[in-house]
Amino acid sequence: MEWKRSAFDWNQARAFLVTAEEGSLSAAARALGLTQPTLSRQVAGLEEALGVTLFERTSRALLLTQSGVELLVHFRTMGDAANTISVAATGQSEAVTGHVLISATDMMATYFLPPILKKLSKIAPDLQIEIIASNEVSDLRRREADIAIRHGRPTDEALIAKRLRDTTAHLFASKQYLDEVGRPKSHADLSELTFVGFDQPELRLGLMASRGVNLTTANFNFSTSSATLMLELVRQGFGIGILPVEVGAAYPELENPFSAFEPLSIETWLVAHRELKTNLRIRVVFDLLAEGIG
Repeated sequence: MEWKRSAFDWNQARAFLVTAEEGSLSAAARALGLTQPTLSRQVAGLEEALGVTLFERTSRALLLTQSGVELLVHFRTMGDAANTISVAATGQSEAVTGHVLISATDMMATYFLPPILKKLSKIAPDLQIEIIASNEVSDLRRREADIAIRHGRPTDEALIAKRLRDTTAHLFASKQYLDEVGRPKSHADLSELTFVGFDQPELRLGLMASRGVNLTTANFNFSTSSATLMLELVRQGFGIGILPVEVGAAYPELENPFSAFEPLSIETWLVAHRELKTNLRIRVVFDLLAEGIG
């Protein structure tokens, strides 16, 4: 296989990479903001330049050929390098202006970030802050966020992480709900009550059992992927929820229904790309978040 340097076209390489990751031309075209025919021509042009077939085209999807699988590794390395160049370039600006994208869970974004951002607006009033309030982990290397607040240590060595203060999560329920069903006096009593689930309840059963509370999915009449909605359901008497102690204690209508329950430990990590840490506007936001949370 011979590929002349003059024949290299990054647009074709990117078209192949995104198509391989998305699994179809239509999805890749949407991701790149191109028309499907344009994207198809770019992929075909790359196949011609390389002299190989990269995809088997079926009626349902595109499947990578063996050559495509082998080359995908190298093109991903190229994609990471392109992202690194973009990251390094953003670090050239030393003015505390511009756009900073922060990723955090909806609970963290709603109840912990606002007072910190208010202070930030006074220190750097020209910054534009965008917040992704999601429980999905953002990929910083692909620039899905500049800074992420996570509850687990990142494993990617290309990222820089700072561990902030840990906290704990406790059981909370509305006083109205407990007045109606009675306050549990044992782990067995607790197992008879209704819980508000976060994400998929079945994923929490083992964790609860390790603390002496034997639940089934029947204990969870309501569940949600939103921690802020879970809090509201708990406040309105739908059942017992597990909340960060700072959040639960902020509402006088809530109380811990069973203090003998062993709290859950919650780690908090502040994460950014190594090159982004040298960017002044990112560093200002990073340091202020570290101070405010940690």
